Amino acid sequence: MEHFYDCLTDFIFVKDEPQPSDLIFVPGGDYPEAALHAAELYHEGYATRILPSGRYSKLIGHFSGDPAYETEWDYLHAVLASAGVPDSAILEEKQATYTWENAIYSRMLVEKLNIPVRRAILSCQAFHARRCLMYYKQQFPETKILVCPVETKGITRENWTQERRTIDVVLGEVERCGSQFHEIMEYGSDVWEGFQRV
Repeated sequence: MEHFYDCLTDFIFVKDEPQPSDLIFVPGGDYPEAALHAAELYHEGYATRILPSGRYSKLIGHFSGDPAYETEWDYLHAVLASAGVPDSAILEEKQATYTWENAIYSRMLVEKLNIPVRRAILSCQAFHARRCLMYYKQQFPETKILVCPVETKGITRENWTQERRTIDVVLGEVERCGSQFHEIMEYGSDVWEGFQRV
């Protein structure tokens, strides 16, 4: 049965099949699923490098997960290491405080290291997939980005309309895809120049 909200489901829950890639991006967070999924893809041979990114949310001001870790990157690095990913395959980016900065500082790092990224996998939360893709694509316009998401917080494309909590999360993503990109689309080049000067 077709529903009036199917277009929102298709918009938010982006999903691609993995292909051999130059890099796997993991946006920051205090949950392990995306990093574990990236580790699986690494072990399956889809990429030889993983780039987790993140300091902590600037809204909170500190890492909100396991207190043993100072930053999101430290936590994600530990998750990857526990899944058998060697240090040599894990790149370090621990400045970003929100998703667009994940993309920006990841771009700055690969340019600094002179790593070509023709194709990349984006391992992120399923309900966050569209916004992540938009941010990373804004910073990597020449790169083919494949979104290979993981389900977290019990939110899936099949069930998001069934509870108030999940509706709020997904529709919040729809709203942010407009509100957060308004300034980027109007002032994108000027904002990016500011980050280059950081």
